[in-house]
Amino acid sequence: MVSAITPVKASIAIVVIGRNEGDRLQICLGSVLKNNTTVVYVDSGSIDGSPVRAAAMGVPVLQLDPSRPFSAARARNEGFGWVMEHAPDAAFVQFLDGDCELAEDWLNQGLAALKQREDVGIVCGHVHEQFPNATIYNRLCELEWQVKPGEIRSSGGRFLVRANIFRAVGGFRADVIAAEDDEFCLRVRRLAWKILQVDAPMATHDAAMTRFGAWWRRARRTGHAYAQGTALHGRSADRHFVRDCCRVLLWGLAVPLAALLFAFPTHGLSLLLLLAYPLQAARIYYNCRQKGLSASDATLYAAFALLSKFPALLGLLEYCWKCSRGCAFTIIEYKSSSAHR
Repeated sequence: MVSAITPVKASIAIVVIGRNEGDRLQICLGSVLKNNTTVVYVDSGSIDGSPVRAAAMGVPVLQLDPSRPFSAARARNEGFGWVMEHAPDAAFVQFLDGDCELAEDWLNQGLAALKQREDVGIVCGHVHEQFPNATIYNRLCELEWQVKPGEIRSSGGRFLVRANIFRAVGGFRADVIAAEDDEFCLRVRRLAWKILQVDAPMATHDAAMTRFGAWWRRARRTGHAYAQGTALHGRSADRHFVRDCCRVLLWGLAVPLAALLFAFPTHGLSLLLLLAYPLQAARIYYNCRQKGLSASDATLYAAFALLSKFPALLGLLEYCWKCSRGCAFTIIEYKSSSAHR
């Protein structure tokens, strides 16, 4: 028999979003159901039976209308709307992706942090890869998730938020297909709310990246996010993603283009510009070591940080092309369902 929802847990609702997560979704839902609170699963057109899996576990399923473009932002918004309709007393909402497993005591620790700091609107905790050493791409994600506790600028897509703040900022922008959390948090900060990284485990994540092509698509999606973020808020005082776009254009386009274009008139001397890459890699490596990363992790991160500028450039140009053509922005997927691996 399922026990009654406690007053504390009744104040929290959990929105899980997913698309073709397969076995990962069952692990995710199993972890959130342990909390005995309101849960909804929002599905973005899965073809692997994810909605059936969720329903079989007793989780309410909200399937998005396929006539409109899918996005994580849209899924979270509609999940929040479902919560407000079916659990209107929920004062806090935990967002979680279907490829994550919620840490056992996170909701208690996250809620305690929000109650302790009335100026904090969003809290998140540590995220770790479930299989950090399975592939170098999983390892890169593990390094990416490492965030020091304290006030931060963006929470990522997994966080606990005050419901009144989510309503106040109008939720996510449904047309932002990547880094939607950065854009959302920017608007939260503009209302003078703080975002806090709590020194406690929040979730484990399964990147499931086993191939270079998956990493490349993920980096291309990042470039698209930089371009869209700059278009939306680049001219504001926040200068949202402007520096990131400049770095992509510099290392992904300007340096190699200048080296090649001026190779003939300079009798090949312009090719020396390419030496900037190992120098930049050395600088990134040094910074990583200063932050406490091992030599191997620092080397891996530095190499892929530079390499990522090329797929990111493609994503940036893709955004510009879509804008010029008036095309809708569609999600850029980089991994397949765990049920099909």
